[in-house]
Order: sequence, then C-alpha cells, then structure tokens
Amino acid sequence: MRSKRVAILQSNYIPWKGYFDLIAAVDEFILYDDMQYTRRDWRNRNQIKTPQGVQWLTVPVKVKGKFHQKINETEIDGTEWASVHLRSLTQNYSRTTYFREVAELVSPIYNSPPVMLSELNRSLITIICKYLGITTSIRLSSEFNLVAGKTERLVDLCTQVGATEYFSGPAAKEYIVEDIFMESQIKVTWFEYSGYPEYPQLFGNFQHGVTVLDLLANCGKLSPKYMKYVL
Repeated sequence: MRSKRVAILQSNYIPWKGYFDLIAAVDEFILYDDMQYTRRDWRNRNQIKTPQGVQWLTVPVKVKGKFHQKINETEIDGTEWASVHLRSLTQNYSRTTYFREVAELVSPIYNSPPVMLSELNRSLITIICKYLGITTSIRLSSEFNLVAGKTERLVDLCTQVGATEYFSGPAAKEYIVEDIFMESQIKVTWFEYSGYPEYPQLFGNFQHGVTVLDLLANCGKLSPKYMKYVL
C-alpha cells in the first residue's frame, strides 16, 4: 500500500510560517472549513511587525446568533478593511528587500476581496504556497460527508482520502484519541514547530509568530532556508 501523509487544519488568515511548513510536509492538506467559527482566533486575524511592536490585522466578519456558524458560512463585513490591511503592510514592510514581490502577490486579492472568509483564506494560502513552491494538494473538508465525533471525523476524512499517516500540531494532543487512528491503520505524527532559525527582520527583537508575509518580505525566494519542509 502506497503511503500518503495528510494534515487537516482550520483555515487561518495569512498564517505564520509553521502553517505552511505543515502543508509542505504532507501529500494532501485539508482545510477544516466546516468547523465552528471562533472569535478572537486566527480564523480572521494575524500579526505583523511594526516599529511600535506586533500589530493585529483583523478581517471584520458578520457573526450570527451565538457564534454557531461554521467558518465557511462566515461572511466578511464590507470591503474597506482590505485597503487598510494593504496600506499597513506597505507602511511597515516597504523597506524590506522583497516587499515589491509580496505586494504583487497579494494585491489582486486585496483589491477585489472575496465575500466569504473561507474563500479569502484559501485564496491567500494558495498563492503563498505557489510562491514558496509548495505543490501539496489542498482540499476543503466541506467536500466530504463526515461522521460525528472530534477524532472520528478526522479519521473518517483521512480514510476517505486514503491516508496512511496523519500529521497534527501538538495542541491537538488534548483531544485526539490515537487509538481510533490505530484501529484504522493510520499513524499519527506530531508536528514539531520549534527550532526555527531567525531570519533578517526589521524593528527590534525577533518575532517568530507573525504572518508568513513578514518572512516573504524580508527573504523572498530565499524564505525556504528559514523553514523546515519547504524545499
């Protein structure tokens, strides 16, 4: 049986470099877009580095009821935020070596942003993967019919795509039941995010957890040198 590595993760807005390393480490990556949208989380915001310290860029969204909507049901509130985000990126990264490349990469999406948050995140993740040379197949969990149960749903997704190995971040150790994966003959590998080297970065003390756009603006096509799985 041919091995196949799969990772499943909720979509984030312009995620940090570790998110893309996880994508690069597997053969197929599934955006968990039919999970509940969570407020004050990475779904619709991320951090950039500025002379005043780390700053949040937040995409405003329309929230219905008591937050029971799914990520792929979450609509972006207006379009004004897009020009604000692009302006913030320009103001804080225009002095970097490769910002022009980053601006050319993301400007088309910011100039005509999607209506739905999931679509925005997927579009940005896809173009950043292409820039980094990541060829991993990316799909949406909403494409599949899924069973109930946290671990059971993950195993079911893995089974449907023929996975033999499931890659997961360490935070999921709190709720994943590895025995259920073992029963389906799927190995669980815990992805390690530590040990990243520092790269040339503006504005004081180094920050690892900011958006990957920080790395791209400072290092351009040399960015994989500062990542683990991107060749």
